[in-house]
Amino acid sequence: MTNAERRNGTTVELAYGRGALPLTLPPGARPTVIRKAVLPKLADGRAAVNAAFANPVASPPLTELVRNRRSACILICDITRPVPNHLFLRPMIETMIAGGIPRERIDVLVATGLHRPNEGAELAELIGDPWVLETVRVTNHFARNEADLVDLGETAGRKTPVQINRLFVEADLRIATGLVEPHFMAG
Repeated sequence: MTNAERRNGTTVELAYGRGALPLTLPPGARPTVIRKAVLPKLADGRAAVNAAFANPVASPPLTELVRNRRSACILICDITRPVPNHLFLRPMIETMIAGGIPRERIDVLVATGLHRPNEGAELAELIGDPWVLETVRVTNHFARNEADLVDLGETAGRKTPVQINRLFVEADLRIATGLVEPHFMAG
């Protein structure tokens, strides 16, 4: 940044969604870009996923979890979280089918919380693989639809009601996927 830019203010672009927002900094501001370390890309993402399913941390392999199960529900984050569903959903579902769970009894449940549902092209982008949409049922969670929820009682301290989606509760095998990241507002 030049001294003239510091005196006059500088406009920078902040990544926002699929675009950017301009931000004009006050004169004299000295912006610094902080970046996380760049990790190397996996040579073979599919092989890495299969290896993780075969040798998970603190869990039996997926092939063992699937054994003798009649149904499964895979919980995924909604479109607000950048989870690479395209990498793991299909191999996970293929493992379930190979292990004897009928495809008609495998649900992918989009954990929308109180967000709006993900539909159409947005749902296709979220899932990331047309095979998944053609092979199993993909359903959005609707937190305000009481018929879709199972009441599990209350928390001990605050007596907060606990209700969970029926598809997830009633499945023989329940798998929650997601992304561990700092919350963009709360840290």
